[in-house]
Amino acid sequence: MNDQVDPSPTAFPTPTVSGLVTRSVLAVTLERLREEPVLLLQGPRTVGKSTLLKQIAAEIGASLVDADDAATLEALRDDPSVFVDVPGPVLIDEYQRAPQVLSAIKTVLNRPPTVPGRFVLTGSARHEALPRAAEALTGRLHRMEVFPLAQCELGGSPGLLARLFEGESGAQAPPSTTPRSEYIARVVAGGFPLALARSDTTRPRWFDDYVRLTLERDVTQLRAVRHANALAQVLTRLAGQTAQVVNAATIAGAMGIEGSTVGDYVRLLEAVFLVRLLPAWGKRLTARTAASPKVHVVDSGVAARLLRLTVSKLDKRDPTALTELGHLLETFVVGEILKEVSWMDGIAAVGHWRTFDGDEVDLVVERDDGQVVAFEVKAGRRASGDSFRSLAKLRTALGDAFTLGVLFHTGERSFRYDDRLIALPIDRLWKP
Repeated sequence: MNDQVDPSPTAFPTPTVSGLVTRSVLAVTLERLREEPVLLLQGPRTVGKSTLLKQIAAEIGASLVDADDAATLEALRDDPSVFVDVPGPVLIDEYQRAPQVLSAIKTVLNRPPTVPGRFVLTGSARHEALPRAAEALTGRLHRMEVFPLAQCELGGSPGLLARLFEGESGAQAPPSTTPRSEYIARVVAGGFPLALARSDTTRPRWFDDYVRLTLERDVTQLRAVRHANALAQVLTRLAGQTAQVVNAATIAGAMGIEGSTVGDYVRLLEAVFLVRLLPAWGKRLTARTAASPKVHVVDSGVAARLLRLTVSKLDKRDPTALTELGHLLETFVVGEILKEVSWMDGIAAVGHWRTFDGDEVDLVVERDDGQVVAFEVKAGRRASGDSFRSLAKLRTALGDAFTLGVLFHTGERSFRYDDRLIALPIDRLWKP
């Protein structure tokens, strides 16, 4: 491999969406409707949940209630039973705007027989963050997360994670032809369908409007926030920490506010799917394992825009740009793998592994049977032996439970480095 400079980033066109993309979660949703009485599809605003709901309605022949419509919302809040106590499946879009509908659904479900596929809900806020009415369906509600479009969905290719667990490594794959500029363009574009439908010129404006609407509308539905500007500042500072261990004290000190306030704001931002806290994994492996979560902005395009990072800025070879690209690229890759997790069965836990001795693995995915696939992400084109050090230590700690350790990089070669340790170009996530 060599480290030659790639062509100008403008030579690679940003991925775009011009039609309906087949979502992997659709088939899984239809399958789970055969067993679950109430299914909740929750995820960021404008991620495509409403489109999914319309597709489900067409498949199962169901009525659709749109709580985003003002007149419908008023009627739904006034008497939710009129909408839910009817024959056949009922689909409710953005149900969190009228959480009292959950009690009405409970009343219907309490009358036997309880049949699968009775209700499908979508929401742009995490269920556990809603008022106490959200407890009404405890034990009857199955939640699924819908994230921005995965790169494999955009390319129409199968996901990678399931194949890795099944023993396919792809270590002998042909050399990658994806230039560094393409990786940067994909990171900056993110995966929101409406953002990808925009031009490179107008996409930043879409991101600004998306963040503002989410903060002004979705957050205030959960809780009154006295200082909206402070909430926006916390979000921007979290973007600056993306792919790093959360440091609320640093944010609080820089802003001159209480650390507890920062913690509350982080939870609110997580509740509306702007950020994700990736928990520490493997705390029982060794007493030297750290317990703090990492923060990731849910979409790398949103993170780049919050930090005002463009393709041309990230393509620079100065230390600051290289560090920023490294963090954004990790958030991008972790997000892609977690999208695959969202439509898979049999996943027990996900998290990052970090020890006080300096070992760190960016993402660990554990299956119900205890098998583990672990990932490290490097922005460089070279995959050196030292880059595998933390993966090798995790392999030793887990023994036979360690299925595979993957080092993702931006170079050309796929290769096996050692027993159950491989290096793959990042584009293997969307190129079979």
